[in-house]
Amino acid sequence: LARIVEVAIHTILRLRQVYPPDLFILRRRYDAPVYQSRHPALNEYITGAVIAIGEEMLLGVLQHVVVVIRDQLDRPLERFVFSLDFVVSIDHDDVDQPIENSLTQETLDQYFRAFMIKISSMESQLEELQPSDELNFAIVIECRPGFIPSASQSDPGGPTPWVPAQKGDTGQKSEKTQLHPVRSVETGVINMSIVIQESEEKLSRV
Repeated sequence: LARIVEVAIHTILRLRQVYPPDLFILRRRYDAPVYQSRHPALNEYITGAVIAIGEEMLLGVLQHVVVVIRDQLDRPLERFVFSLDFVVSIDHDDVDQPIENSLTQETLDQYFRAFMIKISSMESQLEELQPSDELNFAIVIECRPGFIPSASQSDPGGPTPWVPAQKGDTGQKSEKTQLHPVRSVETGVINMSIVIQESEEKLSRV
């Protein structure tokens, strides 16, 4: 699931025009059209975050992964909230072992294909972001109650360390935000769904 999050992040950044379109190339993954950044520093940041996300997934501590799109003053405009539900607890030594009732790779790929197509189609339902906003983004994680990220401290050769999120970056809800459910993926081990939030700050500009 960490890999589908990685593919989704690249595609989200292109579709929401956080960076110029010519920074991305169109590719196919899971037999669906997706985008891939060509910028080495951006790729390094995303890959490092995804590796760290994968580590936290294995530990079963993650509740949400949030891709936050912000304006030049770091005010959140959109949040892509990936919610995780751990159905089966897996021992770290057994991560490569087959699990009863879990989906086959072929079936997973079909789910992921539908997932990516749905993300791409959601663009038409969102209010446009303005180029004058000088957009940037952040990848934020929220742990289950009582847990903290294992990679909170720098570990040479280990995952990218997490730092506390800025206020407003997390998936906050209010009556003045617009929610767009996208799709759920139920693997039998970890279930994942995604919701897009358009913030009050963004909607106030429309």
